[in-house]
Amino acid sequence: MTFTVTVQPSGHNFDVQRDETVLAAAIRQGVGLPYGCKDGACGSCKSRLLEGRVIHGAHQLKALSPAEEEAGFVLTCCATPQTDLVIESREVVGAGMFPVKKMPCRVTSIDKPAPDVAVLRLQLPANDRLQYHAGQYVEFILRDGSRRSYSMANAPHTQEQQPGIELHIRHMPGGKFTDHVFGTMKEKEILRLEGPFGSFFLREDSDKPIVLLASGTGFAPIKAIIEHMEHKGIRRPAVLYWGCRSRADLYLHEWAEQAAQRLPNLRYVPVLSEPKPDDRWSGRTGFVHQAVMEDLPDLSGYQVYACGAPVMVESAQRDFVAKCQLPPEEFYADSFTSEADKH
Repeated sequence: MTFTVTVQPSGHNFDVQRDETVLAAAIRQGVGLPYGCKDGACGSCKSRLLEGRVIHGAHQLKALSPAEEEAGFVLTCCATPQTDLVIESREVVGAGMFPVKKMPCRVTSIDKPAPDVAVLRLQLPANDRLQYHAGQYVEFILRDGSRRSYSMANAPHTQEQQPGIELHIRHMPGGKFTDHVFGTMKEKEILRLEGPFGSFFLREDSDKPIVLLASGTGFAPIKAIIEHMEHKGIRRPAVLYWGCRSRADLYLHEWAEQAAQRLPNLRYVPVLSEPKPDDRWSGRTGFVHQAVMEDLPDLSGYQVYACGAPVMVESAQRDFVAKCQLPPEEFYADSFTSEADKH
């Protein structure tokens, strides 16, 4: 039993198997619907149902409220069709461009630039290239079948010299995967991953200036986007705001400073919310999204790429649109929902 989903305004259609979600079918067939977590937690995949019926699986009310559901909105990541559907969704050009693959990878190094951050480098098979957009993520498939998602921190062109990816992993004490990374993981260990996933990447058909907004390890996909812009010679003005608690949490501060020195179109503004006395911090303090609003009260001509803690992403989206005239469709985000956030 299959149902047909038609996407408006593009008119594209694709088939969904019985008991398959709309999003899973779209990814399988290379249709570029927007999405983030795939777990009903972030709301990035929210679309309007124009015709047909769906059943929603478990999801968070902040991602889709009962009032929104009543008004005809659906989360494609946890909506299973009961009939043929017509949905209204902005398709993401290039989201389905690269095949989603499963592959083994080998741990080549584990560095800890901050007490609770590991930079993991993984070697990929030389004969089976992982193609992705800067900003996308992969999922580790753990032994019990559960999955953990991490964004690539290196741009795709780096695969040409040495197939491998860099991931920035924050330790979540009690976390099934991160306890292993910070405890017993050894170099040469083999892991299994699948990817690429996600619709968080630079929209290269625009020439608008860019705000890159990161909190914590949300810096990883932003770093990949900066490397990609440098490699491609993209000259759009860009400003990177990186918010962390204390100085130690700006775990690649020097990297960001050097990138801003090399790239005449890039500015870097680090912001600390709780600097420690011995940080001797003379830079910006407070909430990172508020620093953006102080510097750029009019965002009407900008694109914003925000990545990190859900509370930061949600606050930025709400305030930039309501108070800084950012067009809602120019806010692109990847909300780092942990397993704890999903329950």
